[in-house]
Amino acid sequence: FFTQTGFPCPNLRNPSDHFLRTINKDFDEKIVKSSKATRKTAAEAIDILTQAYQSPAYLEKTVSKIAEMKQINGGASFRRREQASFSTKLLVLTRRSFMNMHRDIGYYWMRLGVYVGIGLCLGTIFYQVGNSYSSIQVFKRERMSGHYGVAEFVISNTLSATPYLALIAVIPGAMLYYLTGLTKGTDHFAYFVITLCMCTLLVESIMMIIAALVPDFLMGIIVGAGVQGVLMLNGGFFRLPHELPKPVWKYPFYYISFHKYAVQGLYKNEFMGLTFPSDQLVQANTTISGIQVLQEKLEVEMGYSKWVDILILFGMMVIYRLIFFVVVKIGEEVRPKMRKMGRK
Repeated sequence: FFTQTGFPCPNLRNPSDHFLRTINKDFDEKIVKSSKATRKTAAEAIDILTQAYQSPAYLEKTVSKIAEMKQINGGASFRRREQASFSTKLLVLTRRSFMNMHRDIGYYWMRLGVYVGIGLCLGTIFYQVGNSYSSIQVFKRERMSGHYGVAEFVISNTLSATPYLALIAVIPGAMLYYLTGLTKGTDHFAYFVITLCMCTLLVESIMMIIAALVPDFLMGIIVGAGVQGVLMLNGGFFRLPHELPKPVWKYPFYYISFHKYAVQGLYKNEFMGLTFPSDQLVQANTTISGIQVLQEKLEVEMGYSKWVDILILFGMMVIYRLIFFVVVKIGEEVRPKMRKMGRK
């Protein structure tokens, strides 16, 4: 039907998704503004589809199909079904999102390839570094159509994205971890991978908030890079905590930067339990413990374990997802009012 009317469904795309995209009016303003736009507006598509549906040839087939379905149903008339339950919506959205991520090469597979390349690059540059002291916009469209709620989208997106983010963390992480010769042990490697996974989830959560606030794709990338850069610079890696200016950069940016907890957790994972030759100290033939390095050289907060750092990262990820939920819900209320004001 879509092919005959001039709206063929692309390969590997869900027909219902294609139908919703074809008749959705959310992108009509962009199409009208673009002088080179060849795609028909939603209003034009609806007129074409309506005329084709009401044509004698197709209408006769439709009436015949409805009569056949009524006979299967015992002759009873069709009743409008109640809206699906929360759990059903969540299951369907999770499955659909997972399949879309699997099919789209640019979604996670290309990122996996890039991260593998980065892992190889860093791993070979710091090969066996040693441990001596001297070397230390779809969501908005379907939501406005009323097909599902914000809560279902947030939860399903998190569930469907987590396996791919875990894959991205494990493969490049393993290459980087063992090439550089970091502390051996399954528990140390597991912590390293979990931290990477939590960081990727946090980055995605921040970018989802920015995407909900910033309408333009390019502007969103610029704003996202700026936010990530500010958080990274104040995470205690490039400058030690006592070196950060206290107004603004240490309070509050240092404490709200997820890089702080990721870096300190990784430091604890690597240095605790180790001993290093103190060849740069005044005393000869002495050693320095990993805890001394953490406390005196890296200024790591030792009042809690590395697993608390993981819990803090997880809590920050949940908070960012809740912020995204609130931003979208507020946007649903504000956007229609702004459109009405613009028309006036």
